[in-house]
Amino acid sequence: MPDRPDIPLNALRTFEVAARQGSFTRAAIELRVTQAAVSHQIARLEDMLRVTLFHRTPAGLVMTDAGQSLFPVMERGLDDIARGLDRVTGGPPTEILNIGVVTTFAVGWLIPRLQAFTRAHPEVTLRLSTHNNRVEIAREGLDAAIRFGDGQWPGVEAHHIMGAPMTPVCSPRLDIQTLADIRRHTLLRSYRADEWPAWFAQTGELCPPLTGPILDSSIGLADVAAEGFGIALLPVAMFERQLLSGRLIRPVETTVTLGSYWLTVPKDRRITTASQTLLDWMRNVVADH
Repeated sequence: MPDRPDIPLNALRTFEVAARQGSFTRAAIELRVTQAAVSHQIARLEDMLRVTLFHRTPAGLVMTDAGQSLFPVMERGLDDIARGLDRVTGGPPTEILNIGVVTTFAVGWLIPRLQAFTRAHPEVTLRLSTHNNRVEIAREGLDAAIRFGDGQWPGVEAHHIMGAPMTPVCSPRLDIQTLADIRRHTLLRSYRADEWPAWFAQTGELCPPLTGPILDSSIGLADVAAEGFGIALLPVAMFERQLLSGRLIRPVETTVTLGSYWLTVPKDRRITTASQTLLDWMRNVVADH
């Protein structure tokens, strides 16, 4: 067994929180101390190790190579200590999962199923925040993030949750019987310019000129479509409740898949037990649907 020097546990814990939060200010809030106290602990640790752990930049706190090497070790170590304490005290093992979720998936799929997840896994406390598909996991103090796309994002490992086939939806007040009827109505657009052209290519037709309003939210697109102002192209699984209630209808069955929903974790971290639990549960729900 290697010799253990005078391990500065408080400084190491402060480092782990600052690295996870990406900010001395946010670390101070989590630790309930002053920002000066956080800076002092980091300086003490750097002096002891004789390395620089962070660079302060206009974009925020950035870990050095030494910091990036130390962080996953500390993260694993503190997680193991917490689980060990739970076993010693005889309390039920619990783990907090801080997760960012793209709003469409949160509102349309995850939140309606949260009670089922909590019943199945009371050992996980889920702390959820939403984002618009742009998220910085470490800087925002998250363990993982769910986002939409092709699974290729720099610096993260992406774990597939479910596909997201998209189809036109609209108000039942619109009289749509054929593909030609779709072409004569306003086509509502998201900020992804390739969606309608890809859908029309799936039908074998050319996409008409797109002049409809652009919204940066699928939920907003669904609301505008439900009011009868046009046709939205949306991931159908995220709007099951609106379709079941009749507020929205699918005038045609043709779908196009341009991305999926993924659970993403920084490559320099291992996936936490709670993140893996949520991922497995979501995959099982999708498979049983």
